[in-house]
Amino acid sequence: MAMNDRAQKFAVLLSLGCLFQSTAVLCQEVPLGLFEGHSDVGVVGVPGAVTYDGGPQSYLIAGGGENMWFAEDALHFVWKRMSGDVSLTADIRWLGTGGNAHRKACLLIRQSLNPQSAYADAVVHGDGLTSLQYRQVPGGITREIQSNVTAPRRIRIEKQGDFVSMSIAGENESLHAVGGSFKIRFTEPFYVGLGVCAHDNKVSEKAVFSNVEITSGRAGPAGEPVLESTLEVVPIASVDRRVVYRTRGHIEAPNWSRDGKSLLFNREGRIYRLPVEGGEPKPIETGFATRNNNDHGLSPDGTQLAISDQSQEGGKSLIYIVPVAGGTPRRVTRLGPSYWHGWSPDGKTLAYCAERNGEFDVYTIPVEGGAETRLTTAPGLDDGPEYSPDGRYIYFNSVRTGTMQIWRMKADGSEQQPVTSDEYNNWFPHPSPDGRWIVFLSYKKGVEGHPANKDVMLQLMPTDGGKSQVLAELFGGQGTINVPSWSPDSRRLAFVSYRLTNP
Repeated sequence: MAMNDRAQKFAVLLSLGCLFQSTAVLCQEVPLGLFEGHSDVGVVGVPGAVTYDGGPQSYLIAGGGENMWFAEDALHFVWKRMSGDVSLTADIRWLGTGGNAHRKACLLIRQSLNPQSAYADAVVHGDGLTSLQYRQVPGGITREIQSNVTAPRRIRIEKQGDFVSMSIAGENESLHAVGGSFKIRFTEPFYVGLGVCAHDNKVSEKAVFSNVEITSGRAGPAGEPVLESTLEVVPIASVDRRVVYRTRGHIEAPNWSRDGKSLLFNREGRIYRLPVEGGEPKPIETGFATRNNNDHGLSPDGTQLAISDQSQEGGKSLIYIVPVAGGTPRRVTRLGPSYWHGWSPDGKTLAYCAERNGEFDVYTIPVEGGAETRLTTAPGLDDGPEYSPDGRYIYFNSVRTGTMQIWRMKADGSEQQPVTSDEYNNWFPHPSPDGRWIVFLSYKKGVEGHPANKDVMLQLMPTDGGKSQVLAELFGGQGTINVPSWSPDSRRLAFVSYRLTNP
């Protein structure tokens, strides 16, 4: 029987009520194949149903419910209880047209059947939007990582340890990761299965999940893990992340162009430009400077690019200026190592971290070159200097109190004062262009330096003081947000997350 014929048969059975259920009466006689139970979760105006076809491991699920979002869910859920690492894969297809664009067909991991349960899902919406959604604690807010691909043919959700990720495939494609992952801890056993939410409590929507596969343990061949990098954007108002670009290998440190249309990052010693909407990155010509590290950024007028390159002077990092469209580098710092971090708002001065006589401190230097000025003298590392938008202050991170914290000083180095004092190690403060916010990277207390491949947070703090909020929890660190990464309108932030996966 062809897939369309099977789906039509399922639809007829549902319309006759043969497999209908309510939350009070479960159809225990319905075969469920890979799964052990099904039920409505939350308040559902139209009870859900499921039909199973063992040939292609297909499930036709009818689900009602107002939404799967905020602090509470309403859907129909076909499930089994599982433990450990798990992946769930299926082809997903909606039946019928004209439903709510936000209706959801999802591969779902839930802690419980409670509507406020912690959960993670890989979801295809009615309009084709494909994303990872998650609620990390019962009754907490729902967050999202949007894919840059719509309406895939096949989709997978994968839980490895405490991290969840998604892979997709279009027609005639193999499954591939779409980038973006998040940390969520489930207590064993948890529920794994298929869900449908109508996003309209007065109706029921139907989706077919076919060629369904469940795998326990880590998928893929054994071997050394492979690094994946994902360039993401997060609006500070919603904290719903969106994937812009994903690649195998290591990319780092995104800058946002002054016109808001492009992102710049470094990879394997080169600087690349990528449209904010996604696409293929193109290298920026930097002449002999082919060992650029992750300390680079644009001038206030957007015409020049400061880079930190290690191709000269025995591999010591030196700061150069190149035209933003590419060209021959012009050397600024005479001594190395020097690592660029900030550009004064008037475009006349650079701020950077440099090692001199075994001490790392904050320095400034005229853009045209000349004598450098040392601004910090405290023992230990002072790093990551960046000017406030009005040019009055420089923010930086310092380990002088025993843990790495965010500090602020006047642009001449006077009046050095702490901004944060918490249980984390905080790095790379970036003031927003409108001067209202500071974003920074936080490691756990026991982590020294700013290494790669760690559990980290992006935190957002009001410039005038107050409690910080978490923009994102991710696997990252070195390369995530080393340089200024704000959009020109101060509404979004770009960063890089990482994932270690099977080869």
